[in-house]
Amino acid sequence: PRAAQITMLSSHHALQLQGSTPTRAPPLQTRPSRRRVEACVATPVDQSTASSSTASVLQLGEQLRRDFPVLDQEVCGNPLVYLDNAATSQKPLQVLKAMDDYYLGYNSNVHRGVHTLGSKATAAYEVARQKLAVFINAASSREIVFTRNATEATNLVANTWGLANLKPGDEIILSVAEHHANLVPWQLIAARTGAILKHVGLTATQELDLQQFKTLLSPRTRLVSLVHVSNVLGSVLDTSYVVEEAHKVGALVMLDCCQSVPHMPLDVRALGADWVVASSHKMCGPTGIGFLWGRYDLLDTMPPWMGGGEMIQDVFLDHATYASPPARFEAGTPAIAEAIGLGAAVDYLTTIGMERIQQYEHDLGGYLHERLSAVPGVTVYGPTPKQAGARGRASLAAFNVQGLHATDVSTLLDMSGVAVRSGHHCTQPLHRLLGISSSARASAYIYNTHAEVDTFIASLEETIGFFGLG
Repeated sequence: PRAAQITMLSSHHALQLQGSTPTRAPPLQTRPSRRRVEACVATPVDQSTASSSTASVLQLGEQLRRDFPVLDQEVCGNPLVYLDNAATSQKPLQVLKAMDDYYLGYNSNVHRGVHTLGSKATAAYEVARQKLAVFINAASSREIVFTRNATEATNLVANTWGLANLKPGDEIILSVAEHHANLVPWQLIAARTGAILKHVGLTATQELDLQQFKTLLSPRTRLVSLVHVSNVLGSVLDTSYVVEEAHKVGALVMLDCCQSVPHMPLDVRALGADWVVASSHKMCGPTGIGFLWGRYDLLDTMPPWMGGGEMIQDVFLDHATYASPPARFEAGTPAIAEAIGLGAAVDYLTTIGMERIQQYEHDLGGYLHERLSAVPGVTVYGPTPKQAGARGRASLAAFNVQGLHATDVSTLLDMSGVAVRSGHHCTQPLHRLLGISSSARASAYIYNTHAEVDTFIASLEETIGFFGLG
């Protein structure tokens, strides 16, 4: 099982570090956010008075909260309810400790020196790659390319495979629901190559219209690049259908899995796609690192994108030869601590179990949608849980309140201690299609609880009442 493989990798790496890490510094102190709304400043919660569940079996969210000290604070005199997880997740102590251990105990560059610290840093960096490969069931760790984020991973594919293979008249299929990170790179490449962009629309239930998708496919289709889970609609793509139909016409498939990797088991070999991109910071890992997964035979055909150290085999004054993947695409000193932190995040999620996470979020997300949909004057975007069917929908809900701007709603919710996102969520074309300029979005994760959903709804109803609309 994948969990056992990741545990074995962690144990092996721990043995490598034994007897050489200096005495630990005092643990990291929890520092509350200094974020401010008018006179509101976040302050830590007194743990002696903090409420706790008396149930014999705690919900998953209640069990995990002790690992996330940032959640134990007050904002504007109210307990923090963090519901902006689709933007970024919080980081558990285990991840912070792994990064802290690197900087305090064996900080060094990777793949360069043979000295002890350099060897340990290199081992930790590559073990993180191996853990991630096991986590998504890649055939080899050589199929994992570390990038700054999912955006860079998409741009990497666009500027290597895209520039090398796309010609005038070739077609790229995207959708109206894509994040800007899966629209703008292909717009830039289309402008340079003469390729044509096509876009999948929405059904009446606000899911990607796969019947229309099939009509867009043609012998000129070279690439299909779609979002696996929408960060606004919460809809989950039928990847089996998309991959099968795209491959029938010889097109390659890339999936944006930023909103799926943190929330459900993901098997890239079962998906059948040719590339997958995702980010660390949405899956309990640090910012500043993401990854590209690609079939190795495909990665090996892709030319370099950035030049410099690490990505070369031999360098001469007038030319160079290049390393094999993944090193070919990791020029310069990488984000070493961040990769180690991502490996620790993989350990953390694996210990919980991705099937357990998916089930918990299915229940919590359903409860969030049910409560929010019942508030008068609220429109929730995307399919209902019933309409979504067996694929389900994400534990997020983008919404608007009739007569109120999303930013006003979010600002007043924040004054009640509830953190939600407002804006276009990097999906301006989708918002235009929906006939809106912005929306508010509540998105839950593993450490959120049903009680927090209740607090959010009560605060929202109070906000609506403040504007005299209740």
